[in-house]
Amino acid sequence: MSKTTPPDTASQRAEDKDLGAAGSQLSTAPQEDAPNLPALGVIGWFRWFWRQLTSMRVALLLLLLLSLGAIPGSLIPQSGTDATKVADFQKNHSVLGPVYDKLGLFHVYSSVWFSAIYILLFVSLIGCIVPRSWQFVGQLRGRPPGAPRRLTRLPAYTTWRTEAEPEQVREAALALLKKRRFRAHVAQDAVAAEKGYLREFGNLAFHIALVVMLVAFAWGQLFRSEGNKLIVEGDGFSNTLTQYDDFKSGNLFTQDDLDPFSFTLNKFTGTYETSGPNRGTPRTYQAAVDYSVGAYGKDKKTTIKVNEPLVIGDSKVYLTAHGYAPVITVRDGKGNVVFSDAVPLLPLDSNVTSTGAIKVMDGYRDAKGQKEQLGFQAAFLPTYGGGTSVVSQFPALTNPVLNLEAYHGDLGVDAGIPQSVYQLDKTNLKGFKDSKGRQLRKNLRPGQTMQLPNGAGSVTFEKGIKEWANFQVTRQPGAGWALGGSLVAIFGLAGSLFIQRRRVWVRAAKGADGVTVVEMAGLGRSESAKVPEELGTLAGILYDQAPGAPDAEDTSADTSHDTSTPDSDAVPAEGAETK
Repeated sequence: MSKTTPPDTASQRAEDKDLGAAGSQLSTAPQEDAPNLPALGVIGWFRWFWRQLTSMRVALLLLLLLSLGAIPGSLIPQSGTDATKVADFQKNHSVLGPVYDKLGLFHVYSSVWFSAIYILLFVSLIGCIVPRSWQFVGQLRGRPPGAPRRLTRLPAYTTWRTEAEPEQVREAALALLKKRRFRAHVAQDAVAAEKGYLREFGNLAFHIALVVMLVAFAWGQLFRSEGNKLIVEGDGFSNTLTQYDDFKSGNLFTQDDLDPFSFTLNKFTGTYETSGPNRGTPRTYQAAVDYSVGAYGKDKKTTIKVNEPLVIGDSKVYLTAHGYAPVITVRDGKGNVVFSDAVPLLPLDSNVTSTGAIKVMDGYRDAKGQKEQLGFQAAFLPTYGGGTSVVSQFPALTNPVLNLEAYHGDLGVDAGIPQSVYQLDKTNLKGFKDSKGRQLRKNLRPGQTMQLPNGAGSVTFEKGIKEWANFQVTRQPGAGWALGGSLVAIFGLAGSLFIQRRRVWVRAAKGADGVTVVEMAGLGRSESAKVPEELGTLAGILYDQAPGAPDAEDTSADTSHDTSTPDSDAVPAEGAETK
């Protein structure tokens, strides 16, 4: 009975181990060994949990959860952005409101569950980056591993015979590989070389950039601030909380974080297209201001334009909106001025058809000498089209008309209930009547006056029409770090995707007949045509320096992939998964 030799002999296992060493450390991904569950203790379970947390699949899952968690923050009103909408939502949804409140959906980005996902992702990235960075540094300080015993088993291979001495071939190969920016050295009878370290560097840079972006975004959300202020020409603003019309900030923001500055709006300039399909489109949109930094800073002049903010410290002052503020003078029945000011009106369309309210809260007395309050519903048309037109025909002041409706009574401002300065609460007001018993309403041009009935006084639309501009003051710390991190992440990801790490070995040794046999082989982390092509190019150059022997066979000049090599299953695995 014959005895067959099993395919997995001791020699075969030694060669497989040799090939495994040749392909080792082509990646810094941590090896994930399955834990021996029956023997796990507290430390074993902790190690298992840590490996899971720092694995690629868990990181992807956390990224997915983070993106899913941001969806309700975009669809559901947030208390940090608009508390009024949150209150309206809770009022209109008696069932969903309390549920959303308990789940923290009205403050998603500061909720416990969103912070937990954020922190776990942060820890996962840190736990992956630190050991891989040290391993990568070790690889940079080390040398490429020596050549395997049988180079024919590698996926890219070529060989030929030459009359050159082995030492000459190795010296020529070493010089060639170093010229091609390989890290190369002579190991016994072969030259070992490696290239493509920027692939892993790009991978690590990408993950480090993600950490920087996470920190920058968190820092920006915690310490950010954003406020709006409407300023009429000639008025000023000081960067304090009480000066803002509305203000919102991050959880860790304090008033001391505000940059000390102030500015005055000298003049707003807006010009518009007068004809063609773009008629009414702004051509010039800018605000001339005087500003100073600090309590004793000198005044400086500048111009704020759209997308060209005024930058002071960490704060940016943007020009966001524009409108008109007609100057109104109200007199009582005795001719005493009880109100005289520019009243900002809110634009309703692109042609700056505007509406608002004029409120005379103090100082007015009616014809009988009784204290009373006046209210006027105002509609302003910069370019009146004539007739019954109720909308402006052009945004510039070409034919301005102010329409006023007059009321008297109680404005409700003393009730302690907040109300908009642009709306008139008519609950406790009575309308003035004209001679026909209808609501008193009149169109006024600059310089015209509307007389109130029964000697109640008058309202004058002054000729000097002022303009207002709305400014948004934002403070977003960490924005520069976030931008830098995103750029590094893009370049790092590109490097990890397009740069291939590979190794090349050149062995030169005397054959049985005394002729030098040259063998060249290459190995990369993944199946790619680049390794055989690069090996063929290197072999062609080296063949010119160590040409084939006269009696060499046709295979001596073959620099293509060796199709006679064993199955690719003999090639060592690429390594564990990477982040």
